[in-house]
Amino acid sequence: MATKSTTAGVLSGQRALVTGANSGIGAAVATGLAEAGAAVVVNYVTGEDKAAQVVEDIKGAGGKAIAIRADVSKED
Repeated sequence: MATKSTTAGVLSGQRALVTGANSGIGAAVATGLAEAGAAVVVNYVTGEDKAAQVVEDIKGAGGKAIAIRADVSKED
């Protein structure tokens, strides 16, 4: 029996940028934010295929997400 998330819709209408979201903790955070209703930017520097998979997973679950390559450690 599936359980309904208690955070579903809490972030509806909000946007989130998650750095390093193509794997590990970042991917889990991005997925969690999407499950809560936020539209998510999956940020990555390398691993475009992994970022695309996170986006696909979020969209497959009914969420909104895009992947953007950007090195946020460099201000310029």
